[in-house]
Amino acid sequence: MSSRYPVPAGRHRAETVEKKSRFIATLRRVCSPDEAKQFVNEIRSEYPDARHHCWAYVAGAPGSSHPCGMSDDGEPHGTAGRPMLQVLLNCGIGEIMVIVTRYFGGTKLGTGGLARAYSGAVQAVLESLPTEEAVDTEPVMIRTAFEFEPSIRHQLSLLKLDIKDTVYTAEVTLHIDVPADQMEITENHLNAKLPHNAFRWLTD
Repeated sequence: MSSRYPVPAGRHRAETVEKKSRFIATLRRVCSPDEAKQFVNEIRSEYPDARHHCWAYVAGAPGSSHPCGMSDDGEPHGTAGRPMLQVLLNCGIGEIMVIVTRYFGGTKLGTGGLARAYSGAVQAVLESLPTEEAVDTEPVMIRTAFEFEPSIRHQLSLLKLDIKDTVYTAEVTLHIDVPADQMEITENHLNAKLPHNAFRWLTD
């Protein structure tokens, strides 16, 4: 699986209507179950008079079922959360959550109609969703002598890698995050540009 994938770029919303029931789909990026819970609370506060706030999320890479979650929020079992989650699992976007707020229009849709309405609401908000690229990274410590620190910093800047922290003891330890698919390339680049044994590449 690629360590680079699209994620939602900010919050996005779309509304659909089915037999006078309003389905307001609000979508944003989430990276954990805690963020998902916070998002649900935000939408409940925004629409306190709505009958249902059904939701689904995939907090990992596209198509990953862990971690993920869903809720029918009072709708008949299996008519909201699961259809919504299936759309998210197949949309090719990671770290994504959608909440569909429903205002009942007076006409019952039936279980099949509900499932189509909720999945359709998710598809509608996805159609115009702006995305950005997320990059999975791995933490690396580069340990070196003081004399090589300027050269290493220069090479890291050429690679567009930010130094998260620097610890000075008898040596210098630079803490960086490296894209998971660039680990070997980055280490090989430093080895090629710096004197032999100028640094130690340490991973967890």
